[in-house]
Amino acid sequence: MSEATTTFGVVVTCYNYRDFVVEAVDSALAQTRPPKRIVVVDDGSKDGSQDLLRERYGDDARVTLLFCENGGQLVAFQRGLAATDADVICFLDADDRWEPAHLEKIGAIYDRRRDVDFVFNDIVLFGNESRTIAFADREMDLGYTAIATCELVHWYGAPTSAISLRRTMAERCLDLPAHVAKIWRLSADNCLVYGASVFAGRKYFLPTGTVGYRIHGKNGWWSNRGPTETYLNRLRSRGLVAEYARMAGVVPEAIELVKHEFKTKPDPDWREIRRYAGLALRTRGSVFKRTERALSILTHRLKSPKRSKD
Repeated sequence: MSEATTTFGVVVTCYNYRDFVVEAVDSALAQTRPPKRIVVVDDGSKDGSQDLLRERYGDDARVTLLFCENGGQLVAFQRGLAATDADVICFLDADDRWEPAHLEKIGAIYDRRRDVDFVFNDIVLFGNESRTIAFADREMDLGYTAIATCELVHWYGAPTSAISLRRTMAERCLDLPAHVAKIWRLSADNCLVYGASVFAGRKYFLPTGTVGYRIHGKNGWWSNRGPTETYLNRLRSRGLVAEYARMAGVVPEAIELVKHEFKTKPDPDWREIRRYAGLALRTRGSVFKRTERALSILTHRLKSPKRSKD
């Protein structure tokens, strides 16, 4: 086993979550692989969160407290990132929590795989709901996902508390023009998820069962969105991906590289295979040629010796 050399910075963002924030910070402090720095960014809370944080962590050398005027989640991310120099940045919402082995488990990937830029996990709901939500049913090296994200706006990620990425990638993702940053004042985890994909970050899904996502009536995107909210969110997401594509210099013609992007995935599941086969049908050329490209992707599983079934 390789020596653990990767350092971790934890950014906890809080806005009027006095009832929950201590549990979140304590869960970061209790990690079996301690982070280099925990930065708690209070985004102008009015519920007594700041007094509680000062009382609880004001003398704790492991914790940096930042009390700011309300600027939204994206600004809180930026402020927290600037306050730590760790190799990998993990984000934790103040109403969530981690199990003690969380950093140890994701750290094993970052230590072993220097080419991996972004690791995300499953989430275990607690509070008003109890179930697990996961990107896939197994651990998966997703390779590169720029083309699938630009073409399909596919979300290769997880909510804030189940996201980690290398510092240099986080800096690129959060360095947005003012007019875009204003739109993404909230739901800033989209900026990390979409940005890391379009900037050609190699992504890795690691189901750990260590991320607790609290459901308490103020969150739960799957139940709080009607048709209008769904439409507007998808419209905004397309705009965000287009902005990242402009920043990264990814042009529409990049879809011709879809087969090459697919080959960066060592062991894709059937959903990913079908997704890329569909993208191959969008490329240039005759119907025969496009179909041939799609079939070469669909038959990937038959050629692969690694796994006969999911």
